[in-house]
Amino acid sequence: MTPDPNMPRPIDALDSVFIEELTWLEVRDALRAGKTTAIIATGGVEQNGPYLATGKHNYVLRATTEAIARKLGDALVAPIVAFVPEGDIAPPSGHMKYPGTISLRQATYKALLTDIAESLRTHGFRRVVLIGDSGGNQQGMKEVAAELSGKWAAAGAAIHFIPEYYDFYNSGALSKWMESQGVRETDEGHHDNVAITAMMMAVDPGAVRMKQRRAKGKFSINGVALDPAEKTIALGRRAIEHRATVTVAAIRKAGR
Repeated sequence: MTPDPNMPRPIDALDSVFIEELTWLEVRDALRAGKTTAIIATGGVEQNGPYLATGKHNYVLRATTEAIARKLGDALVAPIVAFVPEGDIAPPSGHMKYPGTISLRQATYKALLTDIAESLRTHGFRRVVLIGDSGGNQQGMKEVAAELSGKWAAAGAAIHFIPEYYDFYNSGALSKWMESQGVRETDEGHHDNVAITAMMMAVDPGAVRMKQRRAKGKFSINGVALDPAEKTIALGRRAIEHRATVTVAAIRKAGR
């Protein structure tokens, strides 16, 4: 079936920034209305200790990407890239030593990002933004952005890798921000922390096994109690908002 690309949209559009939730007509009309920035976000499926779902990064990105897109005002979000490099597959290394982890080779990952970005550009997105919630994702995104930038420039399109999004975890900014919120923690070695847990709880408390942990008296992490849940969820929402604000500033700076 090949509908007319210029057919009118017969119903009101859904208020969503997620491309996968929109019809093709809604995406088309969003582009025509000036929403020409696309966010490609990379997460992962990996071990995250005894309490957090393997899709930890994807849960976080569900919240942060929406906040970023709405703050930008001219952006839509591509489906979250859940499969990323997590270690060698055979013999397994890194997170691949733990069941549930799914890994891509770096070449596969870069090819996937390239095809997603090129698809978005073909449809009329003039700026593509790459962000990643996990450390192993960063280099591949940086390389893809560098490789496509020159190719796209003549067509008036741009692609930017935004490391500032991940720097929330990686530069000491996380502990400083958490301390500003009155939270001090001691790492228990679970590949988990209060901020991650709080952001996940803001999306789905079940993803951190809230009910099961309460039943066993284990609803804490790194020495910090997670009850009352409402307080932790509020912290998670503030963390999401903070990360979105920092990332939007970096995106706008990159586009100057």
